[in-house]
Amino acid sequence: MQIEIVNHVKDKLRRALKAAGSREIGGVLMGEQIAPGNFRIVDLSIDSQTGSQAHFVRSSEAHVEALRTFFLETGHQYDRFNYLGEWHSHPRSSVMPSTQDVASMTDLVKGERGIDFAVLLVVSLHSWRRMSCSCTLFCRGTNPSPVDILER
Repeated sequence: MQIEIVNHVKDKLRRALKAAGSREIGGVLMGEQIAPGNFRIVDLSIDSQTGSQAHFVRSSEAHVEALRTFFLETGHQYDRFNYLGEWHSHPRSSVMPSTQDVASMTDLVKGERGIDFAVLLVVSLHSWRRMSCSCTLFCRGTNPSPVDILER
């Protein structure tokens, strides 16, 4: 699988990470399928309220509205535009998913929501312009695996 992050999404992330400082923040990823196994992150929601210095659990209610708006704007073309996964920051640690991150995402794809796969993007801002990230794929019935991030 390959994931591309468009420039306006990277800029939105940078602004949110800078504003959050040392607090963890996050949200949901909204994507466009370009080809089988090739996705583009075209938008994301930001929950900048519920994070702390070392922990983030997103509030579902705030992100339901972001998804509803996204689906309306993309004409409910669910086969092309859809929920892609989750994202959050690790401002004080590695961008690799924590044990808790892996458990949460595994529960998400094993759950009753009918989600066959989801990606987890973990980001950190090192300066105003330099951002590092990791992206991990979680699929029902398989182990988590790294995802290639395309820079455009």
